[in-house]
Amino acid sequence: MQCATHPDVETELSCGKCGKAICPRCMVHTPVGARCRDCAQVRRLPTYHTPAPVLAKGAAAALVAGAALGVGWWFFLAFSFGFLSLIIGLAVGYGVAQAVLWATNRRAGPPLQAIAIAGVLLAYFVRLGLILTADVDISIVRFDIFGVMAAAIGCFVAAGQLR
Repeated sequence: MQCATHPDVETELSCGKCGKAICPRCMVHTPVGARCRDCAQVRRLPTYHTPAPVLAKGAAAALVAGAALGVGWWFFLAFSFGFLSLIIGLAVGYGVAQAVLWATNRRAGPPLQAIAIAGVLLAYFVRLGLILTADVDISIVRFDIFGVMAAAIGCFVAAGQLR
């Protein structure tokens, strides 16, 4: 017999519920046997299903958290060096990710990871903008490798929290 979805494939398999012919590419393993995709009712986990209103809440939370953490980063530690910058990156990434998780009712997935990364980058650029508005030697900002490292670590942590 021929597969119902792929007519050019010959098969001996059939759905355990409806009896439709299925090939190994169409087959879905379930606890009760092989099923077609219709009968198996394959759905994404609800944690990863993110409708537009949830994405908007996540973006708003990332915006607020990123701006607040950027101001805090500048206010307390405008210029961080060495190991302290790693801790700041961890804290900023974790803070933005937790704000996004709280606003989206613990949802996760690639779109929310991108939103959280944008929030961390916003925190870095808010800090950088506040440093530039202060009366600071511009050569310090030009070599802000520790700030860039902290932002990169923050992006990694934020994306990891929303995986």
